[in-house]
Amino acid sequence: MLAQARKPRKEHRTVKQMHADLVKLGYEGSYGRVAAFARAWRADRHRAAQTTGRGTYVPLVFQPGEAFQFDWSEDWANIGGERVKLQVAHIKLSHSRAFLVRAYPLQTHEMLFDAHWHAFRVFGGVPGRGIYDNMKTAVDRVGRGKQRDVNTRFKAMASHYVFEPEFCNPAAGWEKGQVEKNVQDARNRLWQVMPVFKGLDELNQWLEDRCIALWAETPHKALPGTIADVWEAEKPTLMASPPAFDGFVEHSKRVSPTCLITFERNRYSVPASFANRRISLHVYPERLVIVAEGQTVCAHERIIERSHHKPGRVIYDWRHYLAVIQRKPGALRNGAPFIEMPDAFRRLQDHMLRKVGGDREMVDILSLILHHDEDAVLCAVELALEAGVPTKTHVLNLLHRLIDKKQTGLPGIDPPEALALDMTPKANVHRYDDLRQAKGKRHAS
Repeated sequence: MLAQARKPRKEHRTVKQMHADLVKLGYEGSYGRVAAFARAWRADRHRAAQTTGRGTYVPLVFQPGEAFQFDWSEDWANIGGERVKLQVAHIKLSHSRAFLVRAYPLQTHEMLFDAHWHAFRVFGGVPGRGIYDNMKTAVDRVGRGKQRDVNTRFKAMASHYVFEPEFCNPAAGWEKGQVEKNVQDARNRLWQVMPVFKGLDELNQWLEDRCIALWAETPHKALPGTIADVWEAEKPTLMASPPAFDGFVEHSKRVSPTCLITFERNRYSVPASFANRRISLHVYPERLVIVAEGQTVCAHERIIERSHHKPGRVIYDWRHYLAVIQRKPGALRNGAPFIEMPDAFRRLQDHMLRKVGGDREMVDILSLILHHDEDAVLCAVELALEAGVPTKTHVLNLLHRLIDKKQTGLPGIDPPEALALDMTPKANVHRYDDLRQAKGKRHAS
């Protein structure tokens, strides 16, 4: 079997062709001289491209209040004794170079919107232009040149704060070089010297305080004074910051028959009246808001678990299931949501379930919070337990006393001394027998 002939390299074929063409024109030099000339020509072209193209930059100057630059980075912090990877937002004013660093668990729209609000709050206003790379939370599609399909929610945020977003060319990080450098500087100034934190809120407060302190410690380099001095001069040129943008991300969810919705591998309870129906989920960085029929139905603290090895969690609100147990009181006995009831309700339930019909009575007591203040109902239950009379009738009696006391609000009575009693009256039931007799005749009682 014949071996396949080795295919000559493209460079050799090109040089041979060049040599053949030169021989036809009367050139008498060797093939080696032509190859050396071709290599030298390529080297000159490559050197020219490096010196006159990508390797050459123009220094940029920004006017006060003109622009800010934004970028993301990934860094690690010790939160609650655990080393956690975080997505870090860097926002920097292009003129004064005042900067803010803020950490988030994810690079999502709601985190991006929250970072802008805190930056404008700390800077004391909004610049006229924002410079970004082509991040997915801002740009849906990169077109030719400067053409961009900007994300709808990002465009709404920019319109709310009235600044113009501007996007760099792909792979052209030098177009926002200030914030790119800030990412590197922050690792030395902040992340390598930070202490251990209990939570993300404590970390972000430390980052904010430390950034502001660094403004006063860092010289501006391009202008006299520190970053803080130049920022004080730039602040009057910034636009006034409006109220925070309602930066939620909306999802359509269907409520399960068990009154739960699923988001990020976790499940959250919804009032039973919306079971098997569609609702709107508004996602914020720290909370989830369920909206239906144009009104807020309920809200939950958002649980973000980065590890995929742990099972998802179920977050119940036992109040959401009161309409169910009114029809099915037996579900109260082993219902998972009712494990999280206040301790007083749990102790009252232990007493109630020992007698016949206790399930129904306990449901009636829990349903009181649908019409009365929950703290008042809880106080009535605690008083009933302290008195040793854990019954529905006694709880209702105590609750009405508490409510009537709150609703009365009448001023205290201070009787004059003339009406004061000299002798405290004594109970004497025999006086009623005298009253029942008239002219010697005894009336029927």
